[in-house]
Amino acid sequence: MPKQQQDRIEKIDLTNCEREQIHLLGHVQAFGCLIATSSDFMINHVSENVQDLLALAPQTTVGQSLIAVFPAKTIHDLRAKLQIISKSSAVARMFGYDALGTGQLFDISIHALGQTYVFEFEPKGGEEMREEMSMVQPLLARVSRAETVDAACKQAAMAMQAMSGFDRVMVYKFNEDLSGEVVAERCGPHMEPFLGLRYPASDIPPQARALYKRSPLRLIADVDGETSPITPQINTSGAPLDLSLAVTRAVSPIHLEYLRNMGVAASMSVSIMKDGELWGLFACHHDTPRYVDYERRTAIELFAQFFSYEIVQKTEKQAKAEDENARRLHDNLMISLSGGTDLIEGFDVVAEELSSLVASDGMAIYSDGRYAARGSAPTQEEFIGLIRFLNTAPVGEVFSTHALAEAYPPAEDYLDRVAGLMSVPISRTPRDYIVFFRREVARSIRWAGNPTKPVEVGPNGVRLTPRKSFEAWNEMVRGTSAYWTRAEQRVAEALRVSLMEIVLKLTDATNEMRRKSADNQELLIAELNHRVRNILNLIQGLVSQGREGAANVSDYTAVLNGRIKSLARAHDQLTSPEWSPSSLRELIEVEAQAYLTPQRDRLIVTGDAPTLRPEAFSTMALVIHELVTNSAKYGALVDSSGKVSINLSIAHDNALLIEWRESGGPPVRAPKRRGFGTTIIESTIPYELKGKVETRYLLGGFEADITLPARYVETVDTGTLSSTPAKGRVEAEAPEALSGEYLVVEDNMVIALDASEILSDAGASEVHMASSVEGAMDVINKVSLNFALLDVNLGAENSMPIAQELRKRDVPFLLATGYGDAESITKDYPDVKIVNKPFTKETLLAAVNQVLSPSEGD
Repeated sequence: MPKQQQDRIEKIDLTNCEREQIHLLGHVQAFGCLIATSSDFMINHVSENVQDLLALAPQTTVGQSLIAVFPAKTIHDLRAKLQIISKSSAVARMFGYDALGTGQLFDISIHALGQTYVFEFEPKGGEEMREEMSMVQPLLARVSRAETVDAACKQAAMAMQAMSGFDRVMVYKFNEDLSGEVVAERCGPHMEPFLGLRYPASDIPPQARALYKRSPLRLIADVDGETSPITPQINTSGAPLDLSLAVTRAVSPIHLEYLRNMGVAASMSVSIMKDGELWGLFACHHDTPRYVDYERRTAIELFAQFFSYEIVQKTEKQAKAEDENARRLHDNLMISLSGGTDLIEGFDVVAEELSSLVASDGMAIYSDGRYAARGSAPTQEEFIGLIRFLNTAPVGEVFSTHALAEAYPPAEDYLDRVAGLMSVPISRTPRDYIVFFRREVARSIRWAGNPTKPVEVGPNGVRLTPRKSFEAWNEMVRGTSAYWTRAEQRVAEALRVSLMEIVLKLTDATNEMRRKSADNQELLIAELNHRVRNILNLIQGLVSQGREGAANVSDYTAVLNGRIKSLARAHDQLTSPEWSPSSLRELIEVEAQAYLTPQRDRLIVTGDAPTLRPEAFSTMALVIHELVTNSAKYGALVDSSGKVSINLSIAHDNALLIEWRESGGPPVRAPKRRGFGTTIIESTIPYELKGKVETRYLLGGFEADITLPARYVETVDTGTLSSTPAKGRVEAEAPEALSGEYLVVEDNMVIALDASEILSDAGASEVHMASSVEGAMDVINKVSLNFALLDVNLGAENSMPIAQELRKRDVPFLLATGYGDAESITKDYPDVKIVNKPFTKETLLAAVNQVLSPSEGD
C-alpha cells in the first residue's frame, strides 16, 4: 500500500467505528441466547431471544435469581463448571445438556469477566453419532507430515474444509505491513480461486485484530440473520456488557456489508497464533447460511491450536537449519581468513562463500577506509556518501531495505544498479561494512480490489468503509528490490558475529594494544551472543525431540501404520483361500518383502512348512512384524553383517516350535522399558493362544522360542509350498505419472483425504472429493474427469449410479471396498477392477495402473 494511503488511514478518527462496535457488542446472533449474572447468581443481562430459545417463564427478568429459572441439578452443574474457570480465563463447555429438565438439549458456554459470569445457550440439533474430536488427530498427522510451512497450510485448508463443511476455506497469512495474503485455499470447482490474492491492512482494522487474539473463533451463521439486543444495554456502573469472548455475539454491520459485497452468506474465522501474536486466520466462506454447532466448533478450535504449534515447530526447524548454515559459514570463514589474510585481499574468498547463502546482484566491502566491490554496486565515491547514511543505524545491528531511494534519496542517481541493500557492520569504530546489493525488480502485486480506495466519506464523516469490488487488481511497484527475508537477515547477523571475530584477530599489532580492552569486550559480547544462540537451539532441539520417545504424532503414526499394514497383509492371505489355514512361511516371506527388501537374503527360514488356522494367524502376523522391525532397528539386521535364522519344527503332538535366532549384529541389551512392541512379542501368544514364549537378550544376539498349541497348526509337505505371491496381492508397477483431474467418492473423510493425497503425489493435477451420490454428480457435471475412485458403500446409498454415469461418459473408474464378496458387487460390471481396503499407496496406484494401462489378457 502506498505510504500516502497508509498515513491517511492512520489519521482517520475511529470514534464512530468504535461506538458502533460497542453498540453491536450488545447484540446476540439468532443461533443462541445469553444470560449474564453476578457472583450471587442474580441475572444482570439477558438477550431478547432468551424467551424464544429457552422457553423460560415470561417473568424471567433482569434482577431475578438464576435459581428461580433453572432446575436444581442444572444450578449444581453450572456451579461446578464455574469452579473450573474461577482461577483461569478459560471457557467452560457443556455439550448436549438438558438445562431445563424438559428433554431439550443445549450446548453451553460459560466464561467469567470479573464478578460477572456469562452463560450462552445454543439449542442442540440432531443426536447423530459425533466424531469431531476423533477427526482432529488423523487430520493433524497429515499436517505434521508436511515438510514446509506452505505444505502444512495446504493440508490444514483441506482438513478445515472437511471439518467445517464450508464451500471455501482459506489460510490467510499476515505480512509485516499488516496486509494479508491467501497462502492456501480449498474451494469448490464452481468457485473462483482467491489463492495468491493480497488484501490491504484496512480490511481487518486494529480493533478486529485485537479481538481475534482474545477470541479464537468467530462464526457468522447468516449475514442477513436477525440479532437480539441485550437488556439492559449498560449495567449499574454505566458500562456495556463486554461480549468479546462470547461465541454468539453479533458483529459489526461494516463487516457484514463487507461479506455481502463478496457474495458470502455465512463465514467463520479461526485465529492462528504464533509467539502470542496473530500469525494468520482460517477464513471460511459459504454461499448459503451455515450453522456449525458448538461441539464441532470446539474440535475446530482444538485443531487450530495444534496447527499453531505445528507452524511454530516448522519455523523453528527452518531457523535451526539456518543456524547450522551460519555455523558452517563461520567455520569456513575462519579457515579461509585465519592465516592472516586481509579482508580486502580476501574479498573474493568471502564473496564466493556468501553468495551461496544470500542472493544478491552485487557485494562490497569497506574496511579501514578501503573499498572493494563486485557485481552491481555503487562506485567508491557514491559509497562514501552512503556510508554516512549507514552510520546513522544503531551500532552493531544489521540494516536492510528493499527501497533504498525512499530512505536515502541520493540513491536515485544509481537506481539502475542498486535498489535495495543489506549492510553488515564488521567493526565498531570506525564503522566498516560488508554490503549486499540488489537491483530493481518491477513487481506486480495482485490485490483483491484496489487497495488505494478503502477509505471513503460516509454518512458519519471520514471513516473506514468496506470495499465493493473484489476483482483482482494489479499494482506495478517500481524502484524496489526483492525483499530481504528473515532467513537472509539471520545469516547476516551470524556473518556480523563471525567477521567481528576475524577482524579483531587480524587487527594490526600497533593498534591492538591501544584498543585491546574495547576489542576484547566486543569479542566477548559477539562470542557470547553466538554461543548463547547455539545453546538455546540445542535446548530447543532436545525439548522438541524428546517428547516421550515415540509418543509424538509422527512416530506413533509410523509405528501404527506398520502394524496395520502387517495385519492387512495377513488378512489378504487369509481371505484369498476363503478363510482357511494359511502358510506361516508365506507370512514371514510377505513381511520380509514388505519391510526388509535390502536385507531379505539375510533372513533364512528352515524346517517344516506349517499352516496356521485363521484364529491364530493375525496374532502371529503382529508378532512376526514386531520381531522383524525390532531386528531391523536394534538387532542383527541393523548392519550388513548380521542375519536372522528362523527354524519351524512340528513336534509329535503337532505343536509348533518357532526358533528365532539373531547373530552377527551389534551387542544386544535387554530393554530398560517394556514397550508396546515387547508386550506384543512376549504376551499376546500366551494370553490369546495359550502358547509359550521365551526371550533371551544375549550379547551375541536376541533369541526367542515360541510354542503354538496343536489346535492352531496343520502340517504341509515342504515340497508343496508355493513360491508365488499370495492371491490378491498387487504386484503391478505403479504408473510413472498421473495427469488430469480425478474424483474420489468416499464417505469416510480420512480415507478420502489419504486417497486424494496419494493421487496428487502421483501427478494428478486436481483431486475432487465427494461423500455422496449427489456430490459426485455435481463434480461430474462441472469437471472434465480423467479417472474416478468409488467407494462401493456410501452409508445409506451405494455408488452404482455414479459408476453408470461414468460409464456413459467413458470415464475409467476403480471400485474400493472392504467387503470380501466381490462377485455380488461386480455382477453388473464384470470387467470392473477392485482395490481392497485397507489399501496402501502401492496397492492403490497399482490398481489405477491396471485400469489406465491394462496388460494383454486383462
